[in-house]
Amino acid sequence: MTPKDETALAEAIRDAKGPLRITGGGTRPYGRPVVGEALSVSKLSGINLYDPGALTIVVQAGTPIKTIEAALKKENQRLPFEPMDHRALLASKGEPTIGGVVAGNISGPRRISVGACRDFLLGVRFVDGAGNVVKNGGRVMKNVTGYDLVKLMCGAHGTLGVLTEVALKVLPDVACASTVVIEGLDDARAVAAMSAALGSPYEVSGAAYDPINGQTMLRLEGFANSVAYRAESLGRVLEPFGQTSVVEGKDSAALWTAMRDVTAFADRVGDVWRISVKPTDAAALFAHLGVDAAQYDWGGGLIWALVPEGSDLRSRIGDVKGHATLIRASEATRAAIASFHPETPAVGAISKGLRDKFDPRGILNPGLMT
Repeated sequence: MTPKDETALAEAIRDAKGPLRITGGGTRPYGRPVVGEALSVSKLSGINLYDPGALTIVVQAGTPIKTIEAALKKENQRLPFEPMDHRALLASKGEPTIGGVVAGNISGPRRISVGACRDFLLGVRFVDGAGNVVKNGGRVMKNVTGYDLVKLMCGAHGTLGVLTEVALKVLPDVACASTVVIEGLDDARAVAAMSAALGSPYEVSGAAYDPINGQTMLRLEGFANSVAYRAESLGRVLEPFGQTSVVEGKDSAALWTAMRDVTAFADRVGDVWRISVKPTDAAALFAHLGVDAAQYDWGGGLIWALVPEGSDLRSRIGDVKGHATLIRASEATRAAIASFHPETPAVGAISKGLRDKFDPRGILNPGLMT
């Protein structure tokens, strides 16, 4: 089913006789496989309101990210949270949509400096599992009364409701971006260097480490003179870790696109896991796991790990605090191994209560997050 508007979507959900598999651009096939009729929001597309002066944009859920970014670029603005494009990593097609980004709380390297997708979400409209249209939030900050369903829907992966419209805060784009690079550090020293950079006053907007190329990367953004001054100053801060170099312009942007989209694993055989941990635990955990390859983002707080097909990496993490999400694997592996980290009993009880409330028939992406 591909409803043409919100009213038709509500009717389709209200009249559904069984489970529904919610789809948008079709670029992120992960989570437990959902058995049910496909329900696409791809026709709910378009920008309903864009006020550059108020740094606000309101768009329908099926709107492609490229459409939004093109409109923002004309006004020298951007989505602050730098959403990942999964197509290369997952060998998927289609177009990433804003509904999928919000449903998954998809955020890229800049999250460490500005926040995640949910931090820029102002309002939502969605259809719950009973076919009711629900609106929460608004077009300005601090406009939420009662339950904050805006944050609740962000990261729910369509299990509580089907998004139809989202309102987002945007930010001005930057004039210049450069990357300070240190070569040849091991994992522990790379994490220490990233921590030193992030603790400096030089406003690092990205901190990543690529063991494959042996590069530790620190991104600086802003006006050209400011970026040049901060790059030089950051180089002095990082002197204990080795000599630095500066990558500028398109070459700098390419480094961060590759890091954001994990393209280093795109053509390599194996499953891909996404592990969130304290940066200080990252190097020891990587050594303990013994994975085929890895890359670090968010100053070491996010590890992308490549492992042999069918490996249950979560069972090898042990007592390290954090969580692991299976992002790329065969359908058989995703059916056998929970893609999302198991919830504690207390959190699980809250999740069940929410699903019972918003999807009493259990028809929206059932089992996806179990």
